[in-house]
Amino acid sequence: MRYGPAVRRRKLGAELRRLRDLAGLTSGEAARRVGWHQSKVSRLETGRSGARPSDVARLLDVYEVADPELRALLEALCGGGASDPEGSRRGWWYAYRDLLPPAYRDFISLESEASAASTLETTVVPGLLQTPDYARAVTRAALPDLPPPEVDTLVEVRIARQSVLRGARPLRLHAVLDEAVLRREVGGPGVMAAQLRHLAEVAALPQVRLQVLPFSAGMPIGITGPFIIFSFSHITDLDVVVLDHLTSSLYLERKEDLRAYSAAFDTLRTKALSVRETLTFITKIGGGA
Repeated sequence: MRYGPAVRRRKLGAELRRLRDLAGLTSGEAARRVGWHQSKVSRLETGRSGARPSDVARLLDVYEVADPELRALLEALCGGGASDPEGSRRGWWYAYRDLLPPAYRDFISLESEASAASTLETTVVPGLLQTPDYARAVTRAALPDLPPPEVDTLVEVRIARQSVLRGARPLRLHAVLDEAVLRREVGGPGVMAAQLRHLAEVAALPQVRLQVLPFSAGMPIGITGPFIIFSFSHITDLDVVVLDHLTSSLYLERKEDLRAYSAAFDTLRTKALSVRETLTFITKIGGGA
């Protein structure tokens, strides 16, 4: 298991190395064309050092990579550290860099560039599907000592993240929610009722597939907590499993991890209610919320 930035650097480096090989260049030849020392190309390809978007763009020019989506994805993998002078070019979340921990910024950058996400949630509604009031209640419960202005900022960030579901190339989200997520009252009856109505509305989006795992389905062996699998249309080797914790996120990148969690998700979705049954189920619970 590795933390997000390390995974991101390694995956970026591997893709840059692949593109250099396709261009028929050695690392020394690529370095000379860019005007660098060969060691810099090597450090980027092995993930030993971070890259700026401008560095990646120069290499992609040398490798004659014209695909705008691929270029945007690779530049996004550079991240957006607080000390990075080019961070503002890589995402709206850079404006919140002083409040958001690096692991959360890394998560948002992956989420914004992924083409699809498959997620299991056992405790609360996924952030991409939360209402502002529900998000505020969850944030207050998780961080009770946080000053109200900072709570408001975190809620603002969470709601801003939801733009990935409605952009020009929206994220395809497949979410399986344990029934407990719908039964657990968060923020009071009014907040929960509004959240359930919102779930029913967002489930109608063509890019969202929502299923509920009812109590009657039991709990499949081996599933211990929530997870999300990010998939990328251009580079399948970038696919990653994220295990989210209260203070950090763990990123699993090994192929065997991806296979295990993908198989687990397939098991969950087959045991869950269908999309149509889920909508009926949510509406029924919402009527009593």
